[in-house]
Amino acid sequence: MALRKLGKDPESKTGGSPTVYLDEEKGTYLVQGWIVSDDARLKQLDLPGHESVVEIPRRMVQFFEKEDRGVSTDV
Repeated sequence: MALRKLGKDPESKTGGSPTVYLDEEKGTYLVQGWIVSDDARLKQLDLPGHESVVEIPRRMVQFFEKEDRGVSTDV
C-alpha cells in the first residue's frame, strides 16, 4: 500500500494529528483525526455498523484541495 502524507494540522500541539493521507493505489483518502463519541452527533449521521467517523478541523480541507488541483505538498 503506497500511502502519501498530504499534510498534518499545522496548529497541532503534539504535531501528530490530525493528518490526511492519500492511498495512491486505491485513489482514496485516509484521515487521522479525533474519535467522535458524542451520541447526539453520531445519531445525526447515516453511519453503517461497519464504518466509523473521525473529526478534523476545517483548516485541514486545504490538503484535500491541493491534491485535487495536482499541487504537490511536501510534508
